[in-house]
Amino acid sequence: MLHVSIAPDILFYFLSFPISNTLLTSLIFLVLSIVVGILFLVKQNNSKSTFVFFVRYCLNQLYNLFQPILQNKIDIFFPFLSALFLFILFSNWLGLLPGVGSIVVNVEERTVPLLKAATADLNTTISLALIVFIVIQVSGIKYLGLRGYLSKFISFSGIIAFFTGILETISEFSKIISFAFRLFGNIFAGEVLLAVIVFLVPILAPFPFLLLEVFVGFIQALVFAMLAAVFINLATTAHH
Repeated sequence: MLHVSIAPDILFYFLSFPISNTLLTSLIFLVLSIVVGILFLVKQNNSKSTFVFFVRYCLNQLYNLFQPILQNKIDIFFPFLSALFLFILFSNWLGLLPGVGSIVVNVEERTVPLLKAATADLNTTISLALIVFIVIQVSGIKYLGLRGYLSKFISFSGIIAFFTGILETISEFSKIISFAFRLFGNIFAGEVLLAVIVFLVPILAPFPFLLLEVFVGFIQALVFAMLAAVFINLATTAHH
């Protein structure tokens, strides 16, 4: 039976806190990240380790990707942006693994997937968008000062400057919606497409769509992180 649900499915409660299938997937990614981090720390002095070389290569590529945008601020924001990119990327890809979405459990007389991509949950994408929004505002205030940063949005130097500030304010808050719904829409639509194809033609036909979704998952993670870098740079640059 094909199961399509926009809302995450609650699996159980832990101390009255609901644990959904998307949250469970996020926790699995968190555990895997900790394991990879520990392995890297243990093996980082081993120059012959392929694992260490691969991790360093990936991080260097990410660093070179963000450096032209943030320039001298790259060392401050790179840990945040790289973590953001990797979380979104692997959350997107985890939803494509065999068993994710197809392994089901019975919850309150309903059959629901045990695991679901975290980024196919609007709660997750809104949370990510809010985190980025807060980092942008805090960074802008840190680099420009409260008065200097607010001058981008509040100006009484002229009627045009005043209304431009209002538009800037609306644009700033619209970033939350843009970030959240762009990521959610693309990943959720991809999961639904794959589920329908697998349900109708389970052999061979889903493979091209699976490759497409792997590419889409990478692009969406890249776009999210790159836009975050661009907006952080704009927020920390003096208004002229």
